Amino acid sequence: MLNKVKAALRVSAGTTAFDDEITGLINAAKADLRLVGINVPEEETPAEGETTAGDPLILRAVILYAKANFGFIDESEKYQKAYDYLKCSLSLAGDYNAVD
Repeated sequence: MLNKVKAALRVSAGTTAFDDEITGLINAAKADLRLVGINVPEEETPAEGETTAGDPLILRAVILYAKANFGFIDESEKYQKAYDYLKCSLSLAGDYNAVD
């Protein structure tokens, strides 16, 4: 997920200077989603040669959270609102509820 979020933030894959900050944003986004009862599965490490698609809506929420908090000053409010709307929608969707 780190590389996908870095790409969305327009950070070069070869650059590791921001990895700790971006990883922290990913973890914070997941924790925030879990706070409202959204089931955020832990990432599985794919076997060699395989890829893991992950859930596209969870990934989108994490990306929006990261964009809202990673220096997109002029657009941070827009990304925060988009994240909040998606988080609300996911929390209401039965397939994403952590508690059945």
